[in-house]
Amino acid sequence: MDYELIRSKRKSIAIQVRPDGRIVVRAPLRMPARQIDRFVRDNAEWIDRHIRKARQKREQEAAHPVTPLTAEQLDTLKKRARAAFPDRVAHYAPLVGSKGVTYGRISIRSQRTRWGSCSAEGNLNFNCLLLLAPPQVLDYVVVHELCHRLHMNHSADFWADVEQVMPDYRQRKKWLKDNGNRLMALLPGE
Repeated sequence: MDYELIRSKRKSIAIQVRPDGRIVVRAPLRMPARQIDRFVRDNAEWIDRHIRKARQKREQEAAHPVTPLTAEQLDTLKKRARAAFPDRVAHYAPLVGSKGVTYGRISIRSQRTRWGSCSAEGNLNFNCLLLLAPPQVLDYVVVHELCHRLHMNHSADFWADVEQVMPDYRQRKKWLKDNGNRLMALLPGE
């Protein structure tokens, strides 16, 4: 089975099946190649299942193509997002952690790879395309970024804080994983 190998300073090995069906294996710098190959072979069923899912998703997307937004539509969406996000952030910030969290500036972007981000200074960035997702998905991203005010990582403590505010966050996160590519496809070409 062919795969792309990416070695880095990590402690564990992981397999990813990309949307185009390519297999990417991430492994520690010093892990022997035979151990990596064995891990890939041992997970062949999982890999095959995810390759089939990726193929089905590509076929479904090809059967139902997405028409990108016009520049005017994107500008309108950004304006609506600039009004919507501050309200959602203000609603959830007091609920995060035991005492709530503070935050800095809120920016709206139209990024191809991120739904949101939180800087070390507490500035929050959100993708305007979230306005086209169900409201509970937008709220999940807001809570996710606010929890980064307590943990600048995705540790167990981080996810526990997300769950405390939003017990059903996994379904919301799954919606974004399953449908996010179609939303991203709405961005106009460069």
